[in-house]
Amino acid sequence: MSVPGRLSHNGRCQEQRTISAPLPESPPAEGVRSLEVRWIFPGQLTTAVAAWFGRFPAETESREDTYLLNPDLRRLSVKIRAHGALEVKAYHGCPGTLEMAGRARGRMESWQRWSIPFDSYRQENRDPPGWRTVAKRRQICRFSLRSGGIAAAAGWLAGEPGCAVELTEVHTQGEAWWSLGFEATGPTSSIRNVLELTAALVFTQALPGGVEPGTNDSRSYAEWLRRRPHPRRDTGT
Repeated sequence: MSVPGRLSHNGRCQEQRTISAPLPESPPAEGVRSLEVRWIFPGQLTTAVAAWFGRFPAETESREDTYLLNPDLRRLSVKIRAHGALEVKAYHGCPGTLEMAGRARGRMESWQRWSIPFDSYRQENRDPPGWRTVAKRRQICRFSLRSGGIAAAAGWLAGEPGCAVELTEVHTQGEAWWSLGFEATGPTSSIRNVLELTAALVFTQALPGGVEPGTNDSRSYAEWLRRRPHPRRDTGT
């Protein structure tokens, strides 16, 4: 399944290259801790929102992720990432709300992630029972903490405080959606500060078109998929 369309950019600061997500040789036993905020909206991503995000240098990535929805594992999110890794995330609660006055409001979620590479997964035209495939075209900008401030960066070393911000076109079951997400990683003592500093920088300008992300739009992909109705199957009768 391919994702139709492309993101539009204003060309001022945008630097793009196509990347393939690297897979670790072996997952760390303790996993990767993160603090995340995500909003998901119905409809096609507009050129105005894409240009708003285009203020920052970004990489592009297209992939398909397949999420386990049934059985509902409650505080676990399980997915096949890009047909090449089993990713398990454990939910550790909501430490508070991200507040950007007049710009955005969303639930912060604490996660711990393990990713195990493998090459035996092959998807047919129809999702396996209990699973749901989501096609994503992502623009990703990475920010790091430097000298007490936050700035866009090509990346950061493992364990250093940083935050990845993504603007994503989402397609599943013939429907178009889009998402804006923040994922901060690094030392526990600084992870919330990094997330809030990054959000403050990104939301220096409000989203165009009167879009104001709120708590009703704020949830993980797994939670969003579980809340959506399952498609009806053709029984042939």
